[in-house]
Amino acid sequence: MRKPLVAAFFALAIAGAGAAPAVAAPTGAPADTAGALRAKAASPTLQAVNFAGTVSLSNCSGSVIRFPASVDTDPALVLTNGHCLETGFPSPGQVITGQSSTRSFGLLNSAGTRVGTLRANQVVYSTMTDTDVTIYRTTTTYASIRSTYGINALTVQDTHPVAGTAITVASGYWKRLYNCNVDGFVYRLKEGDWTWKDSVRYTSACNTIGGTSGSPVIDQSTGKVVAVNNTGNEDGERCTVNNPCEVDQNGTVTVRQGINYAEETYQIPACFTTGNRLNLSASGCTLPKP
Repeated sequence: MRKPLVAAFFALAIAGAGAAPAVAAPTGAPADTAGALRAKAASPTLQAVNFAGTVSLSNCSGSVIRFPASVDTDPALVLTNGHCLETGFPSPGQVITGQSSTRSFGLLNSAGTRVGTLRANQVVYSTMTDTDVTIYRTTTTYASIRSTYGINALTVQDTHPVAGTAITVASGYWKRLYNCNVDGFVYRLKEGDWTWKDSVRYTSACNTIGGTSGSPVIDQSTGKVVAVNNTGNEDGERCTVNNPCEVDQNGTVTVRQGINYAEETYQIPACFTTGNRLNLSASGCTLPKP
């Protein structure tokens, strides 16, 4: 989880309005041209990520998402964190499904300008157990959003992210982009009473702040969502709220002050079937169940 948004305003004023991409310039020409061409072909082509498809919530960030099997006539879904749920943090072990909601979301275009309002009619899924996600169903379809606003939903990647991947954390709340890389993966990330599995750890350039919770983490080479931003260790404390700690397979605890984290999303598509309907009993679905 993140610090209160009042404190985050102060942090943003200090940090400035933008973050530079974590991409180094080459220092010299390669000696072997053919080898250089092979290396270039093997490297992913990075693209500038923008705000199109992201949303702002009253206290968090989020995004309009679809899955590889979603179709344009399906009800659009919005992804954010479990701890951004309007009714409060889900308790450890708690999984919420099918809860009525009237929450609204500010839809942003590529420049970060709010162009419309989307409304939820249901909390499809929310938990802070093993992961930290809330998925809302909206009252409109992907086709309607595209025809009205010219904006496409972001697709959730259905394979595990890869260490070293260049990523962007796109905050609709702050209208700010953070660029860095996936530093690695955390066996267990513990914060207060909550524990998350196989979390993404960023390199230090993604110095996210309060209000960025729920932001999509976007692979710069594919434009797909690979995780949802959720927390960071602010004060160097051990395993407390706003100070998550890493726990490895042997139980060894590591504290990394100033480092931030996200929860993977690749396991979510398997839990949704035709019409973007949640089916926690579907083959391959590993999300926690009520």
